[in-house]
Amino acid sequence: MRILLVEDTHDVGEAISRRFGAVGHAVDWATDGEEAAAILEFTRFDLVILDVMLPGLDGFEILRRIRLAGNAVPVLILTARSEIDDRVDALDLGADDYLVKPFDFRELEARARVLMRRATVGEATNVIACGDVLLDRTNRSVRVGKREIQLKRREITLLEILASRPGRIFGKDELLDRLFGFDEAPGINAVELYIGRLRQKLEGARAKIVTVRGVGYRLSPDGED
Repeated sequence: MRILLVEDTHDVGEAISRRFGAVGHAVDWATDGEEAAAILEFTRFDLVILDVMLPGLDGFEILRRIRLAGNAVPVLILTARSEIDDRVDALDLGADDYLVKPFDFRELEARARVLMRRATVGEATNVIACGDVLLDRTNRSVRVGKREIQLKRREITLLEILASRPGRIFGKDELLDRLFGFDEAPGINAVELYIGRLRQKLEGARAKIVTVRGVGYRLSPDGED
């Protein structure tokens, strides 16, 4: 999904961005607290990964502003401060999870999957099912019935967005916003291109991508228009 990473340590931020980007998530990386607060005022994210010690505004102040604005985006706090009082403060301010540095990137990825899973599908599993299409978030694999299909990372992300809300119509602008970060420059027909590719690879599946003319796209579990 679309992730805002707020981390001022360059090697840590670069590693996190690379790992999440490699599996198809769009990652916007801010290194300053003021910059992050400004971005959050006008951009919707599916997850915020937030360091505490930042120039400008610290992570706790950013978190406080997020919740005061009524923004329910999942927030995962990263910090080198392991004292119990800091953890309690973060959770009381509205953090959804807390990870102490240094951490294993596999644990960060697993915790992020849990938070995004709660927010998008409300299930206790990493597998999203829509009709006969199964998407495993853990290993980024997709099956149609018993047949595994090969999707590229952004095609998997598009399927994940559509399958997380079967029947919901996603507008082109929303899909564009969730598939690409600030530093990417997708073409005007990028959404149609990826929808077309995904449709071809899902050919034969009971679940179908339906075009709602003039509005957007939705995934129908039973292929109904």
